[in-house]
Amino acid sequence: MRVRSVLLILSAAFLALPVGAEVKLSGYLSAQYEKGESESQYPGGTFGKARAGFLFTGTSEGIFDYALELRMKTEDRLELEEAWVGFSPSSALHLKLGVYLVPFGRYNTYNRPHQVLFIQPPLTQAQIYPESWRDVGVTAEGSTSILRYAVYIGNGLKEDLDLGTAQQFKDNNKNKSLGGRIGILLSQSFELGLSYYRGKYDEAGERNLEYRGADLSWNTDAFRLLYEYTEARIENPVDFAPGRAAGHFALLSLSWEKFLPFGSYQTFEYKDEFHGPGFNLGGLPGSGISSEGSRWAIGLSYLAASGLLFKIEYDFNREEGTALKNDCFLAQVAVQF
Repeated sequence: MRVRSVLLILSAAFLALPVGAEVKLSGYLSAQYEKGESESQYPGGTFGKARAGFLFTGTSEGIFDYALELRMKTEDRLELEEAWVGFSPSSALHLKLGVYLVPFGRYNTYNRPHQVLFIQPPLTQAQIYPESWRDVGVTAEGSTSILRYAVYIGNGLKEDLDLGTAQQFKDNNKNKSLGGRIGILLSQSFELGLSYYRGKYDEAGERNLEYRGADLSWNTDAFRLLYEYTEARIENPVDFAPGRAAGHFALLSLSWEKFLPFGSYQTFEYKDEFHGPGFNLGGLPGSGISSEGSRWAIGLSYLAASGLLFKIEYDFNREEGTALKNDCFLAQVAVQF
């Protein structure tokens, strides 16, 4: 999205705000350094991956709210992260219409640089669905003393080379996707969540793409434990076996004054004989996808001041069937304002 288009969106958003509406502007930015071994993406080391986001939120009449979030994911391109209008008569019901982050698992809706300890996205999220998975449609969410829920209907994902490039906004078929997440609060600090998504993803609207997920979080003053599992089932044409992608990550972080050391283990496996390089929407199958790997990540975050976070991370990467020298060191500064 070009800067001129962004300015037009912002101007229109401000003009459309109701009289007397309360508007709040917040944002975040980050930049990092990355250096890997000889077979990594940046063996010589590089500064870059500057990221920024701007979030406009507001309320009107106490029950209407709205959000507009713009996010820079490369140094020269802004994308629409969220843009919705909501109705929230109580904490048990919040309806939203527009562009929303899909509430699948925990990481997808909580992945901004100042919100996570990771510098690299976990392998599960990097391989099995699009970065910052979004959709256009209607969501309903809410919470009670023991339950959190979110359900949605939207345009869904499209068929493409792989699941990571399946993001769309305009629907490619007549089918609408359905999904949601239920979180059960077993205590004030312990939550168990289940997620589900299903929709037709090909242009003819004949084949299903289905996601299933589970997550667990345990937060105390001394530590945080987070686990997330994601599985995708891909219906292919009758001459090809169904595809499947699955993975999980576990994160354990400690809290010691302003320091947050962490360790993480991540795996993924992706098998699909119909898609991959060479795939064409006109019917030409790709060369297939067959990949799996794992990662041990260790890191340390330092909260230097309110809204200012310094992070370092070292990733030990492993690929099935080969031994690459692609371990990587990363450092990042993240600011929230």
